[in-house]
Order: sequence, then structure tokens, then C-alpha cells
Amino acid sequence: MRSSMRNRRSFRGVPALLAAFALASLLIACGSTGGPGTSEDVPTARGGEAKGTLKISNWPLYIDEETIADFEAESGIEVEYVEDVNDNDEFFGKVQPLLSQGNSGGRSIVVVSDWMSKKMYDLGYLQNLDPSELTTVDRNMLPSLKNPSFDPERSYTVPWQSGMTGLVVRKDLASDIRSINDLFDPEYGGRVTMLREMRDTVPVVMMADGVNPSDATKQDWLDAIDKVGSAVEEGQVRRFTGNDYVQDLGKGDVVAAIGWSGDAIQAQADNENIDYVQPEQGCLLWSDNMSIPVGAPNAPAAYAFMNYVYEPTNMAQIVEWVNYMSPVSGVKPILEKQDPALAKSELIFPPEQFTANCSSVDSPPGSPEDVREVEQAWQSVLTG
Repeated sequence: MRSSMRNRRSFRGVPALLAAFALASLLIACGSTGGPGTSEDVPTARGGEAKGTLKISNWPLYIDEETIADFEAESGIEVEYVEDVNDNDEFFGKVQPLLSQGNSGGRSIVVVSDWMSKKMYDLGYLQNLDPSELTTVDRNMLPSLKNPSFDPERSYTVPWQSGMTGLVVRKDLASDIRSINDLFDPEYGGRVTMLREMRDTVPVVMMADGVNPSDATKQDWLDAIDKVGSAVEEGQVRRFTGNDYVQDLGKGDVVAAIGWSGDAIQAQADNENIDYVQPEQGCLLWSDNMSIPVGAPNAPAAYAFMNYVYEPTNMAQIVEWVNYMSPVSGVKPILEKQDPALAKSELIFPPEQFTANCSSVDSPPGSPEDVREVEQAWQSVLTG
């Protein structure tokens, strides 16, 4: 297990200095009519002989240091691996002008979160995938990931890594925290943090109040945002973060945070008192997904890479470094030999009962205007 506390999730929340840019990009995108058409018009990415150069856009620090070189050596494909997805909205704002013209900017794989994958697909920016080109992916993908609500047939996405949003707690300072609602207890005033990313924080706040995100209305989302906003006004919430809440926990400035499962595993290497706590009312399950964008210059190489990382041995190498949930069956037995402690982690290989109350719904319902209203309400809370 690596000791660095920086990982891909460091960048998932919108950094403060980028917040204005991200919001502007988001509003532009919501008002866009899209580019090549709607999802009905998007072609299926064609396979063929895998050769040439493959450009991949992924999040920073979301792969080990050997996999790309290993793939190049085995396939003969040269990989340009670019860590330029610092935030879903920021990345969308950067690539949307190109994608609207059917141009991927040379990318043949992009990795974004569930909700952004759907948004891009609905705008006609992601191609359908050819199942006949993804036999290894189909054979080894975890059954629990094969039919997500946002892409029921996995028509355009292949999971890269998965994780949980829940509670990350200093158990020596706040051992009784078990619910997201505990973060609103005045006993912990000014010593809790929440994630900047609306689609992480708001669903778990709703679940704590008995609202199933699958059934939530726009008003349910707005009510949860109002609840968070009131807590901010009262000084209950210390700040909104990316994964830098881990440093606050380590120093003892914060006793509990809404955070990500992989962070807790890494944090324990430096402080055994930091632990992930599954909220009593349930967590949020999410994935970041590989897709082939419109205009991709080398879809055959993209298919080859997707199949390569879905070989259990190859994915085990990635999971051992990033510490998130493997989307591939057969990884656990490999890690049982290589890293027994990691293989026992219920945060990487959660038993069914551990996630029984969790939801994978992370976006508000309704029209683009409804979604924009919710997003603007959240931005108002973030900016005060």
C-alpha cells in the first residue's frame, strides 16, 4: 500500500479558486444544444486491429506506476496518458467546445463519474460500445456493476474504479458518530467538514433524513441543501473540502467528515485512529467510468486497453495502489497472496450486507432547468 495521502479523489471537489470557472462552464453546458446530436444519433465505436497511439484522459494519481508501461510492452500501442480530469464540471467545460464539433481532442478514452458520463452521453458526446470488442470486460466485470440506473446495459461506460461516500471519523475523538445526522450535533460544532461535490454530500444528507435518493424530488434536494446551508450559517460546518479533510482529521481540527472510502484506507497508514464509518442510513456508491468519446481516433486501442485492465492480475496491480473498490472479479484472491490485509478490507471488497442500504443515485431529478436550480442553490451554500 502506498503511503502518499494524495490520490485521485483529492481533485473530485471543485477547488475554491476554480469554483467560479466551474459554475460558469456548467451553466454554459446546461444551455448548450449539444453537438453531434442526441444519444440516438451517436454511432457505435468500431473495433479492429489495435495499434498506433492511444490517448487517455484520467484523474490524477488514479493508476499505479507500472500498468501503462506493461500495456505498451504487451500490445505495442503507445499510450499518451494525461491526468487532466481534475473535476467533472471543469473537464466538461474544457472539452465541450471540441466534442460539440465531433472532435475528441485526440482522446480515445475519457474517465468521468457516473452522472457526468450520462450527461455527456445524452448530449451525444460519448459513443456506444461494441460488446463483441469487450469480451474480457464482460466476462470479468462484477455482476453488481453491470446494470447501473444511469446506463442499464453498460452501453457506453466501463467502470474504472468504484467507491463509497460516507463518514470518515477520528474514532478516538468522536467514537459515537454513526449517522450523517451526527455531523449536525452542536457537540461537534465547527469540527466537521463536508465535501464540495454536491452529488456526494446531498444524497447522504437526504438518506440520513429517511429520503431515498431513488425517490427524491427536486424539493427533497433543495431541502437537504437548506439543511446544510443552515448548519454553515450556525458555524457547525468548518469548511467544504476535497480530500484535504484527511489532513484536518490527522491534526485533530476535525473529528468527522463526509468523505470517501479509499481515503480512509490510506489515512490509516499514518494515523490508526482515522476510520471509515458506514452511515447507519446508508452510503453513496459511485464509479468513475471509461468511455470512448465522439471523434476518438483510435477506438480499437481503447477496446484493447479496457480489456487489458479487466484481466484480474492487471486490475489487482491498480487496486493495490489506488485502494478503491475493484470493478473486476477475481482480484481478491490475487491480493490475498500479495497483500492479505488489503484483501480483507471491506472498503475494497465490501460484503453485500455492508452496502445493503446504500444508493447509487447521485443526481437531482427533472429537467435541465430543475437540475440547474439545484446546482445553483448548492453553489450559494458553498460561496456563502
